[in-house]
Parts: sequence; C-alpha cells; structure tokens
Amino acid sequence: MHKPDGLTVIRQEDVARIMETLPIKDLCGVGRKMERHLNMMSIYTCGELGRCDEARLTRRFGIIGRRLKEMGLGIDSSPVTLHGEDDEVKSVGHSMTLTRDISAREEILRYLLQLSEMVGRRARRYGVSGRTVSLYVRYADFFSSFGKQETLKSYISTSADIYRAATAILDTVTLEQPVRLLGVKLSGLKYHSEQLPLFPDERRHNEMVRSMDSINDRFGEFTVTFGSLLKNRDKGSKVISPSWRPSGIRSVEVK
Repeated sequence: MHKPDGLTVIRQEDVARIMETLPIKDLCGVGRKMERHLNMMSIYTCGELGRCDEARLTRRFGIIGRRLKEMGLGIDSSPVTLHGEDDEVKSVGHSMTLTRDISAREEILRYLLQLSEMVGRRARRYGVSGRTVSLYVRYADFFSSFGKQETLKSYISTSADIYRAATAILDTVTLEQPVRLLGVKLSGLKYHSEQLPLFPDERRHNEMVRSMDSINDRFGEFTVTFGSLLKNRDKGSKVISPSWRPSGIRSVEVK
C-alpha cells in the first residue's frame, strides 16, 4: 500500500475492514490469470475471497484453495525478513571433481543432473531464479578446461530446467578429452515473490519440488532424488568450488 515509499500500519482490529474492499489483484501471488478465474467465480475483493467456501476454492484450484482463502482473510504464516539484511546473491553454482575420468555421455549427463539439482535447490532456498546457465568442464589432464553459458528467454529455478539448459550447452561442444570436473552455475538472478500457479500440472509439479526440497532439507542431500541418480550412489564424487584447487574437498559457490 502507498507504493513506492509509503508505510502503512494495519492493526489487527482493522484487518477485516481493509480486506473487505481490497481488490484481489493486490494480493502477492494473484496474477492476471488467477484474477480472471476468481472473477469468473464472482470474487473481486479480498473480503469476498475470505468468505468463499474453502471446498469450492479447492475444487477449482486444488491444494492452493485453502491458501487463497487465508490470503482473503489476511492470514499469512510466512516469516517477515528484512530487505537487504543479507548480501544479495548474484549467482549460485556447484562443481564436482570426479574420482576417475569419464567420457560416456550417459554418465556425464547423470552428473549434470545431480549438479543441476544442487543448484536448483539452493536457488529455491534463496528465493531466486535466473536466466543465465553456465557449464564448466575440466579435462582429465587437470589443466585444459572450458566454460560456456547460455542466456534464456525466461527465468528458471527448477532442477529440470537448469539441467535442460546445461545439456543444451553440452550438445554444442565436442569434448577433446575425458572429463574430470563438471560445474553448473545459475546467474542473472532476480528475487521473486511466489506466483500461485493456475494450471493443475504446474501446481502438481511445484508441490512435488517443494516436497522434495522439504524432505532433503530435513534428512539430508539426495534423500529423495531422481531415479537416474541412484547409479551415482557411493561413487565417491566430491563437490568443490568452481575456483578449483587441487587440495579442495568440499565447498559451494554462492556469490
């Protein structure tokens, strides 16, 4: 309210009165498509959204139906964070040095998927998405290497999208030697408020990603993972920073 520099204090006893006439488009996460579909249900204000039957919203929008109702009532359990409290993240990257040289495309792609999942998880944890994906390769001689990047048309943060971009970059080069180190980085970042997905497939995918992240945050990296990565278990790969050092064992790049 009162953008861009105004400050609005809303007391608990005033919430219902203010939400009664507040347009639903003013809610974070309600984009034009969501607004249009809510309007088709004769819902135009937050007051009307808060009074709407939760079951009706759930039938129309799935699992986010309950969240929409809470938003209409002015209820939000997410934590309040100070803007600028931490240094702004410029890029998120991971590199992996292998215990042996590899050259088979299938094996290289498995490691790229693993790195893409690590990058995606950290990007989602920071609440950022990026347009530029970089691939870094160091060859078996430990001295020859190359890096290449691609800037996409849209911002991404899911592991699958990062993996597809990294694979597309790999397909444009001819590897001169077996590979000993791989790296993936996401940059050109922007912070974003979550946009509530409208379509069922998008909602199911987002819920799956959030569930995987939650389980892995609680029980450890790759507790739940892609089936193709199970072949990489116990291979002894080590993760090091992209600024490679022979003595490095484990670190992550977040700039």
